[in-house]
Amino acid sequence: MGGDMIIRVFRATVRDDKIRDFKDFLTNTAVPHVRRQPGLVSVTAGLPRPESPATFCVVMVWESIDALQAFAGEDWEQPHVLPEEDPMVLSRQIDHYDMIGLLS
Repeated sequence: MGGDMIIRVFRATVRDDKIRDFKDFLTNTAVPHVRRQPGLVSVTAGLPRPESPATFCVVMVWESIDALQAFAGEDWEQPHVLPEEDPMVLSRQIDHYDMIGLLS
């Protein structure tokens, strides 16, 4: 596995009646959980905008795919879902990008 940093972008569209709950979950549970992981460089959470009022995003930068795998498991290309998150979420998407070293 390569040693290059990798960007992981997670998007979740949540149920209309769970938007406030999901914001609390993200702020108090999910982001702190990710922050504690070894090999995490940064994590930034985004709240919905008016044009997509139920869609949140989390952008993570990991030191390497190995570090990401240690967190997310062998199927690291799939979303890593905490149990309490599941009933709130209608759909989720995960994308990965290689970091451009010159800009870091």
